[in-house]
Amino acid sequence: MELKQQLKLSQQLIMTPQLQQAIKLLQLSRLELSDVIRQEIDENPVLDEMLDGDAGDTAAADAPQETPDTPEEPAQPGAEEFDWQSYIDSSARPVSGGGAGSSDDRDDFEPGITRQTTFEEHLLWQLRMHTMEEAGLGIAEYIIGNLNSDGYLQVTPDEIAAATGHSIAAVEDVREKIKKFDPVGVASLTLQECLLAQCDVLPGDNHLVRRILRDCMKDLERKKYQAIARDMHVTLKEAVEACELIAHLEPRPGRSFNTNATHYITPDIYVLNVDGEFIVSLNEDGQPKLKINSFYKKLLAGNDAAADRAREYIQEKLRSAVWLIKSVYHRQSTIVNVMKSIIKFQRDFFVYGEGHLKPLVLRDVAEDIGMHESNISRVTTNKYAHTPHGIYELKYFFNSGLASDGGESIASESVKNKIRDMIQAEDPYKPLSDQDIANMLTAEGIHIARRTVTKYREMLLVLSSTKRKKHI
Repeated sequence: MELKQQLKLSQQLIMTPQLQQAIKLLQLSRLELSDVIRQEIDENPVLDEMLDGDAGDTAAADAPQETPDTPEEPAQPGAEEFDWQSYIDSSARPVSGGGAGSSDDRDDFEPGITRQTTFEEHLLWQLRMHTMEEAGLGIAEYIIGNLNSDGYLQVTPDEIAAATGHSIAAVEDVREKIKKFDPVGVASLTLQECLLAQCDVLPGDNHLVRRILRDCMKDLERKKYQAIARDMHVTLKEAVEACELIAHLEPRPGRSFNTNATHYITPDIYVLNVDGEFIVSLNEDGQPKLKINSFYKKLLAGNDAAADRAREYIQEKLRSAVWLIKSVYHRQSTIVNVMKSIIKFQRDFFVYGEGHLKPLVLRDVAEDIGMHESNISRVTTNKYAHTPHGIYELKYFFNSGLASDGGESIASESVKNKIRDMIQAEDPYKPLSDQDIANMLTAEGIHIARRTVTKYREMLLVLSSTKRKKHI
C-alpha cells in the first residue's frame, strides 16, 4: 500500500439549491405553485406581487423560443459578475398574465360551503335522546368512538368490556340498541350482522330473507340463485325476489355521512379549437404576477452609505428572486411545449374523441421537444388540460398499445372504451364473458388475450359476467 497523487478530469452535474428549486417547480400543480410563490413573496423582501395597474416592471427577461432542459446556472455572488445597473434599468413583461383562463373570460364559481353533521355527532345526538342508564351511556360512547367511516365496529366486545369495566353481556345489550339507531345496522361486526339488523325493521314477512342471510351468504355473493332455491326449498322466482330485496339493503350504513371534501379540478392549460387549429393557452387566473420591489431597486441604484452596507444582502435576495421568476417562466413554457407535442401525436383524439387515442410514451414527447423523459414525467404529474372533449390529466395521453390487423397499434385506453361499450350494450340476461369480449375484439382486428380483457374490465370496476347476470 502506498499514497499517490492523481490528477483526474471529470464532468459532474452539481445540483445547486437553485437547480433543485427549478426541477421542483416542474412537478407542482397549479395550486401548489401559487402557495410556493406566495411563500417566497413573504420571505423575500425584494420579490413583490404586481397588482392591477402596476407598471410592467418585472424580473423576467424576454424568453427564447426554445426552452433548455434545465435552467442555466445564475451568476455566482459578486457585483462584478453581474451588470445590476443594466438589469435595474431594464423592464420586461410579466411572468403571469391573462390568457384563456383569465377572470375576464370566465365567470368565477365558488360554491358555498357549510359544515355538515359528522357521523359521530349524528349518533351521539340520538344517544342523548335515548333513555339509557349511566353505565350504558359510557359503553355507548365508547362504541360510537370506535366506528369506522362505514359504520362497522373496529374493536371486539371483549375489548370494549375490558376497557369500560363492564360485562360482555352489558356491552352486547348496548350494541343491540345502537344497531337500531339511524342508520340501521351501525355498530355491526360483520356484513351479515348488518344486513340482518336492517331486515328486522323491514315491513312484511321477511322470513325467507333472514334464512338466506343466515345460511346462504356465499351463494348470495356469487348469485347462485338456483342453489339458494334448492337449499331453501322455494321456487327460483321466490329466491330471486328475496335476493333482490337484500340487494336494496345498505352494506355500508355510514356511507351517507362520509364527509370527504369534494375536490374540484382546475385545469392548468386550455386547448381551444379555433377553425380547426388547436391553440394552447395557460390558465394563469389567480397566479401572482412577480416584480422587483421598487424600494430595493432604488437602493441598488443609489450611492449612499446605507445602500453600500445593504448591497450584498439585496444582491443575494435579488438573485433568488430572478431565479424564481426564471424558473416559473421555464415551467410555463415547458408545459406549453409538452401540450403542443401531445396534440401533434394525439391530434385524432382532439378532433374525434377518446376512441381515437393512439399509443404514446414519454420518450416520444421527450425526443420531440428535446428534453429528458424525467422532466416530461414531472411536467405531466398533477397537471390537467381542458380539451374540446373534457378535462383530462396529461398522463392520460400516455398509454401502451395493442397490435391490430391494420399494422398499427391501438391505444389501451381505446380498447377499454370498446370493452365498456360492449358491456353496456350486452343482454343483461346473457352477459358477455371475458372470452366473448376477447373474441369480439379479435374479430375487429384487435389481438388481445382473455386475461388482458379481465385486467381491463377490473380496471373499469366492472363485475364478472356471473355477477352481472340477471335471472328474472
